Amino acid sequence: MDYKDLADLIFPDSKEISYYEEKYPKRDLKEGAIVTRFAPSPTGFVHIGGLYQSLIAKKLANQTEGVFFLRIEDTDQKREVENGVTDIVNSLKDFGLEPDEGMISETEEKGNYGPYKQSKRKDIYQAYAKYLIEQGKAYPCFCTPEEGEEIRKKQEEAKIRPGYYGVWAKCRHLTVEEMVEKIKNGEKYIIRFKSPGREDKKIKHKDVIKGNVEFPENDQDIVIIKADGLPTYHFAHAVDDHLMGTTHVIRGDEWLSSVPLHLQLFHELGFKPPKYAHIAPIMKNDNGNKRKLSKRKDPEAAVSYYEEQGIPKEAVKEYLLNIANSTFENWRRANPDKSIEEFQLQLNKMSVSGALFDMVKLLDVGKTVISKFTAEKVYEEALKWAKRHDEELEKVLEDKDYSLKVFAIERGNKKPRKDIAKWSDVKENIEYMYDELFYSKDQYYPYQIINNKEEIEKILTLYMEKYYDDNDDKQGWFDKIKELSGELGYAKEVKEFKENPGKYTAHVGDVSTVLRVALTSRTNTPDMYEIMKVLGKDKIEERFKKAIEELK
Repeated sequence: MDYKDLADLIFPDSKEISYYEEKYPKRDLKEGAIVTRFAPSPTGFVHIGGLYQSLIAKKLANQTEGVFFLRIEDTDQKREVENGVTDIVNSLKDFGLEPDEGMISETEEKGNYGPYKQSKRKDIYQAYAKYLIEQGKAYPCFCTPEEGEEIRKKQEEAKIRPGYYGVWAKCRHLTVEEMVEKIKNGEKYIIRFKSPGREDKKIKHKDVIKGNVEFPENDQDIVIIKADGLPTYHFAHAVDDHLMGTTHVIRGDEWLSSVPLHLQLFHELGFKPPKYAHIAPIMKNDNGNKRKLSKRKDPEAAVSYYEEQGIPKEAVKEYLLNIANSTFENWRRANPDKSIEEFQLQLNKMSVSGALFDMVKLLDVGKTVISKFTAEKVYEEALKWAKRHDEELEKVLEDKDYSLKVFAIERGNKKPRKDIAKWSDVKENIEYMYDELFYSKDQYYPYQIINNKEEIEKILTLYMEKYYDDNDDKQGWFDKIKELSGELGYAKEVKEFKENPGKYTAHVGDVSTVLRVALTSRTNTPDMYEIMKVLGKDKIEERFKKAIEELK
C-alpha cells in the first residue's frame, strides 16, 4: 500500500485539486493591483483593531484598483456567537468599508471566489489535505487527548520545548499499513501536517511593515483537519488565500510568530505565498504604562462604542489613518478639504511599534470633521443617531425647517465653530434653542461683570422696548447694543473702557453678555445675532421676561 491508497481511504469522495485550481482561476487584474481581505471569526464584537486592519486593507485595494473581500473564519464553531456575521458585516458598513466581495449578511455573499465562509468550504480543504497525504506530507494521527496531555507533561518535566514534533510525533512514524489498519479498526483520528523543518534552522523573511525578521524554522506537525472534518485556521487560511488570489495578508502582529509555519504550508502545497504585513496593535496609556486596548477593560476597544457615542465614521477613519501613516497629518494640513480617498497609504510608512490611542485627539478630529458638514448633513446625522439612542433629541428635531436654521448658525463661515465632536454632544449644544429643552431645566443665570439685579432688568427691558428690531442687519444690531450701553452709562467701546477704567463699571461686551445669559443661560455661545434671528421676537421677549422673574 502507498500514500495514495491511504489518502483514498480517508477522503474517498474528494475531488482532485485540479478541479479547484480551474474553478478559481487567477484573478484578471491590472499589474500591481492588491488583493486584500478581512478575515475575522464571528466570536464576539468587532475590535477597533479589526476596523483598523480593514481600513488599511480596503484603502490599499482601492488605490491599486484591486479587491478587498470579507471572509468569515468560522471553523471554531464552539466559540461562534449568534448573529456574529451580521455584526461584522454591519460594522464594516457603518464605517463605509463594505467589501468588494464576500459575505454581505449572515447567509448571503457576492463574488466568484466563494463560499466566503470557511465552514462551507469543507470539501475544498479535504481535497488539499488529501493531496498532502498523497505526497507523504500529511498523515492521520490517532493520539487521544489524554496521550497528548501525557506528552506535554513529559516535555514539561524534561524542561524541553512543548509540541508534537520529532520523536514526540508518535503517529508520524507509523507505516502506511499500520495507519490503514487503525482506520479500518474504527480508531478516531485527525490529520497532521508532516513538517519538513528543523527547529535549529533559521528562516529569513521580509515583512512589508516590520522589515527583515528571522525565526527558527517550523518543525511542529500541526493539526490541519480536526476530528469534525473542519480545518484549523493555519491550513484553511493557506488554501483560501491561494484560491482567492490574496496578494497581501494584513493582520495583527500577534501572528508574526506564525509566519514560518504559514510560509512552510504554502511551499509544501506548491502555492506562491502572499506578502505579509503585520500591523502593530493600538495601545492605551494606563497610568503611565502602555498596553493593548483590551476587549474586557476598554469600552473604546469595541467598534460599536463609536456608533453609540456618535463619533462620526469619517472622524474615526481619519484618526486611524493618522495612526497608520505619519505622513497623513501633513497631507491633511496641506489638503484640508480633500477626501481621505485621495491620500496614498504606504505600508512601509507604518509604525513597527504600537500607536497610542488618544481619545482627546480623536474627538478633536471629530470637531474638525463635523465643522465642515453642511447644516443638512449635521441634521441628518444627528437625527439618525437620536433615533437609535436619544428619544428626547429625536422629538425636538422633528421640526426639520427650524432645526436646519439652528444647525446653520455660524456654519459655512471661513472659521466655522467646532463645538460638536460627536452626535451625543448635539443636545447639550443646542438645547437653549428649543423651549421644551430650555425650560425643562432649572435655569441658572451666571451673570458676569454686570450682576446687579436692577441693572440687569433695566438692560433687558430697555433693549426690548427701544432697541430691538427684527429687521436689523448684523452691524445695525450691534450698533444698537452700543447705543443701549451708552444710554445706561456703560462704555460703548471696549477700547474706551480700557482707556478710562475709572469712568465706567462695564462696557458694551458686558451688556451683550447680559443679553446672552438671559437668552440662553450661557456666557459662551455661537453668534448671538444669528441666535436671535432664529429664535425670533416672541421667544426673545418671553425669555427676557422669564429671566427678570428669576431675579426677583
